[in-house]
Amino acid sequence: QVQLVESGGGLVQPGGSLRLSCVASGRIFSIGAMAWYRQAPGKERELVADITDAGNAHYADFAKGRFTISRDNAKTTVYLQMNSLNAGDTAVYHCNVNAKIRSWLPTQNYWGQGTQVTVSS
Repeated sequence: QVQLVESGGGLVQPGGSLRLSCVASGRIFSIGAMAWYRQAPGKERELVADITDAGNAHYADFAKGRFTISRDNAKTTVYLQMNSLNAGDTAVYHCNVNAKIRSWLPTQNYWGQGTQVTVSS
């Protein structure tokens, strides 16, 4: 199994920044695409950004120009740098990873428990 642990969330004032981290651990053979999603109260979970194993990133429109996703394959970690935060960014941010635990097994999708981000003055 693969475990994902997010960190870096918290309370930040509007205009502030946070950097989220997500570490994948366990019996990992390989990791493919990694992503960040978020879910605000009363809303559906939505994609924030994703990044391929080659480092190609894709962003939701609301994240473009403010958020940056990156990964460190050696550390099996994905990051989300969030700048110019506003109240609309308040949500639980979840890490999502495609991974294989053995070369002959299919790729599976894994979710982290999430980290709360609250933007408020």
